[in-house]
Amino acid sequence: MDPLEWNCARDETGAKCLSSSQIRLCQGLVLHDSHAEILALRAFNRWLLEECKSMLTHSQELSSRDKEGIGCQLRNDGNGQISPFLEWRVSRLESTSAIPGNHAKELLWPPFKLKENIRIWMYCTCAPCGDASMELCMAAQDDPTPWDVRALDDAATEIESDLTKGLLDGRAHFSVLGAVRRKPSRADAEPTLSKSCSDKLAAKQITSLLSFPASLLIAPSPNAYLANLILPEDEISQVACERSFGNGQTGRLRELNGRKWQDFGASARLDSYYAFFPFTVRSLPMEQLSALWHFSKSKDAGLPASKSSNKSAVWTAASSFGAKPAYTSFRQKQSTGRASKSIPKTFPTNIIETILNGVKQGYRITSPDARKASALSRAKMCELLCDIVKLLPEVSVGYYQSKDGCPVNENEASRKRLDDRSEMGERFAHLKECVVSSPTYFLMKRNAEGARLLHLRKQALEDVRQTLGNWIENRGDEQWTLGPAKDKNV
Repeated sequence: MDPLEWNCARDETGAKCLSSSQIRLCQGLVLHDSHAEILALRAFNRWLLEECKSMLTHSQELSSRDKEGIGCQLRNDGNGQISPFLEWRVSRLESTSAIPGNHAKELLWPPFKLKENIRIWMYCTCAPCGDASMELCMAAQDDPTPWDVRALDDAATEIESDLTKGLLDGRAHFSVLGAVRRKPSRADAEPTLSKSCSDKLAAKQITSLLSFPASLLIAPSPNAYLANLILPEDEISQVACERSFGNGQTGRLRELNGRKWQDFGASARLDSYYAFFPFTVRSLPMEQLSALWHFSKSKDAGLPASKSSNKSAVWTAASSFGAKPAYTSFRQKQSTGRASKSIPKTFPTNIIETILNGVKQGYRITSPDARKASALSRAKMCELLCDIVKLLPEVSVGYYQSKDGCPVNENEASRKRLDDRSEMGERFAHLKECVVSSPTYFLMKRNAEGARLLHLRKQALEDVRQTLGNWIENRGDEQWTLGPAKDKNV
């Protein structure tokens, strides 16, 4: 993608999460964490899955047309690629002369990757809750006297009982820095085990932005990580950001510098591995923010106090091969008589939802109606994953890519099959078995790890949690039956 070409994949608001006692009621249909940053990550992964499905469906349509003699008529980005954002991961085999301009290519696992010229940016209207905002919270207190700031190791004795019982509260123990914290809440609220946005974003610097479903399809290449986080300049504490996210001497993940989680041997690929990729925190001048965003929280004591909404808004762009392909420019000229004016050019919408307490507005968490589930919920994401996996080529059947970029099924091209015993063939077989045949979400994840589909991601995540310390998992929403959300009995 051209450096000046921007595309908004998703846009979210939100500031709520579920208490730990509510998790067992979710059954994969309820969002645990509705903070804007986390919704943005989930929506981004939903959009990636939709893009994968769109590519596979489009490829099958093109193959069918070619079989009928219609030929490959591609809607592309002008570079001969069938998606502006994703591409196939293939290994070139021997060339074939049966079809001029065609080369046999083995489809690798994971089958997709982000294009090398893609960079991912995130904009937040306020600092992520948790460690990255501790200094800002201190400065906002009525008594601005500096706190006795100590690192987590030095304050271990003081908070030992809290660490034993659970996570640090989001707005407690301001003198303890670098610690994993729960989402902030009112003092009288039932506690949650959802980790702060600072902690989750820090972990994503090692595990990439790809969630569990997306990791089964898309390679964790270096550009699958967040490149830049943009914050209003008044919402940035350089000390806090360097500690929370950086890889310098004060960075809490610094001991993971230089580490790589990568396969060796036949599975080793230069475009697929996990490592520590710290993102850059960039500032947005307050003057520019005021001109662009009129709804930010005012610091003027003379104005009425504002209150955050308990509702979350979710929007994602359409996939490249949807009914209306996503645009990549923001403004267009419109002529009205003699005058001409510039108007915003909106992106075609794929998903637009209003979420309240983890479900779509109009439903309750305890509602037996599965229609309450957001498109970002575990159940809906797994349902989409299953649809995509069913579209993948059969085990050990590669595809041929013509010079026009049109994938052609190997059987149709009368080429010999790839070796059924090949490692890639086995992984595709395991992928289909895990996703399509596993009865529950818990077993699907366990089977995927057992089949070494996600063993690197699991190890990287375990090392991150060990390094951060006191990472208590938010368990209780795993033992639900896979299948279409509409068929679930809640």
